[in-house]
Amino acid sequence: MGNTNDLTNRINERYSSMSKGQKLLAAYITDNYDKAVFLTAAGLGEVVGVSESTVVRFAAQLGYKGYPQFQKALEELVRSKLDAVQRIEVTYGRISRSKVLESVLKSDMERLKGTLQKIDEHVFELAAETILSARRIYVIGIRSCAPLAQFLAFYLNYIFDNVILLHTNSSSELFEQMVRISREDVIIGISFPRYSLRTLKALEFANNRSAKVITLTDSVHSPMNLYSSCNLIAESDMSSIADSLVAPLSVINALIVALCMRRQEEVAKMLETLEQVWDEYQVYENDEIDYIDDKLKMRYAKTPDLEEDGQL
Repeated sequence: MGNTNDLTNRINERYSSMSKGQKLLAAYITDNYDKAVFLTAAGLGEVVGVSESTVVRFAAQLGYKGYPQFQKALEELVRSKLDAVQRIEVTYGRISRSKVLESVLKSDMERLKGTLQKIDEHVFELAAETILSARRIYVIGIRSCAPLAQFLAFYLNYIFDNVILLHTNSSSELFEQMVRISREDVIIGISFPRYSLRTLKALEFANNRSAKVITLTDSVHSPMNLYSSCNLIAESDMSSIADSLVAPLSVINALIVALCMRRQEEVAKMLETLEQVWDEYQVYENDEIDYIDDKLKMRYAKTPDLEEDGQL
């Protein structure tokens, strides 16, 4: 299993030094490796819109002796999908059905313990201070990390009025949302294996615009840390049926609490305002529901009579 993600790691590690054409190749291969594996160097270049020589230089840039060796690495990447299924069978084959809940919860507890031992409290404090001093706060997480980003952005909106949750299906769409990012802003990137190239691109773009970069990832060796000066580390388990992101979520919870403690007055005012809005809305909503319910009762009460009269 040591080499199955070797190609992905090489792409992530060398991405920042690639040319524009090579970055296009990197993006295509990361998202479509199962199609790229069947293409010749010329065919891959045609699909991506670059020359065959650019494809060959791309393979060399990644440290492969030639395109055939690069293609073998692609084959290994495709096989890693099957390996993931086999890992699931090995992991869950040992657990009886009656022990699934206990086993999974204990595994998550171990990851929380490991995270507590590894995380740097000074870095955590720096992350909180960086967010507090930012003009705008950008948050990005893609695929299984998207719910974590949504959760973080949801609660940051209670504390700040300048939170932007990045939604993206393409790199161009991503950059359109980030076009105003600058040195006064911060971006929080959340990514765990298999790392997202789009998230990495967002962090690179932010770094190029001199914005502060905070990452939440699984290791100091994660490619997400290439552009970050503030790395929050949390253990994860991406080899199971569902990615275990309990520890990252716990770190996010701690970050939200730390920010709330530093903005107690603002958060209290926000909650008071929300309580008033909720009360007003609920009164209005109840009136509407009562009105509709009465109508429904009358309509259904008359239905049997209508049926007897042959009107239904």
